[in-house]
Amino acid sequence: MPLVTSKELFQKAYEGKFAIGAFNVNNMEIIQGIVDAAKAEEAPLILQVSAGARKYANPTYLKKLVEAAVEDSGLPIVLHLDHGESFEICKQCVDDGFTSVMIDASHHPFEENIAITKKVVEYAHSKGVVVEAELGRLAGIEDDVNVSEKDAAFTDPEQAAEFVEKTGVDSLAIAIGTSHGAYKFKGEPNLDFERLQKIAKLLPGFPLVLHGASTVLPEFVELCNKYGGDIPGAQGVPEAMLRKAASLGVSKINIDTDLRLAMTAAIRKSFSEVPNNFDPRKYLGDGRTAIKEMVRHKIVNVLGCNKLL
Repeated sequence: MPLVTSKELFQKAYEGKFAIGAFNVNNMEIIQGIVDAAKAEEAPLILQVSAGARKYANPTYLKKLVEAAVEDSGLPIVLHLDHGESFEICKQCVDDGFTSVMIDASHHPFEENIAITKKVVEYAHSKGVVVEAELGRLAGIEDDVNVSEKDAAFTDPEQAAEFVEKTGVDSLAIAIGTSHGAYKFKGEPNLDFERLQKIAKLLPGFPLVLHGASTVLPEFVELCNKYGGDIPGAQGVPEAMLRKAASLGVSKINIDTDLRLAMTAAIRKSFSEVPNNFDPRKYLGDGRTAIKEMVRHKIVNVLGCNKLL
């Protein structure tokens, strides 16, 4: 099975009131852990590559690893560019064989965001590639994306409808209270479901996307803290809120921080238990196993996209 686009996956997700998981990948073990989990749970996947991953691992290596995952697993897998910052980067990824790209021009004024996004859409669609865009700005830090709380802005429902109509984009990342990174909330987590419902009503059947949606599972934070280093006050999006968002029109949920925490916790634990270990196959293997179990949990208990294949 070749790489697929997200179009049919999102249609099934919207109709079934569940979400497809979009997992950020940086190396072989992360890809293997995610894919092994999806195989076990019979779930489709979106594997996404950020600007930081492209710099770290080289786009060619990551693409070949994802192609190997498709060949080995037979799963429907989307290869997606996460937070493409310009037309040129999106074009390069389309030309390199990505089946989905995100153009993030949300830091530009509304009309300029439309113009940039429309240009990407026109090129990508001519090559059979789908496009995600963003309207509104999430606070937080993820690789090259760094938005302060004062610069964050929720998505305006009326603008969202206008944006989709004028750009022809295939999915839209919205800001309703999530944020990038581990340090998401100062007080009680709160997503603006009323805003989400307004957007969904104005865009019936249209797939919406949540970025910054890691739960920051306490067991992994505790392990990271126990075996070295401190992650103080980390608090993510409660899983019940993510399930509710999926039932209200969110068809794609991005997960990155939870992957990092799971792998880091397992590797720190491995070194703590066997301090003289210098075999990367052992500690990276432990990290891969932790990724697999965490992703299985997400697929079944948060996304609800298991047993689809």
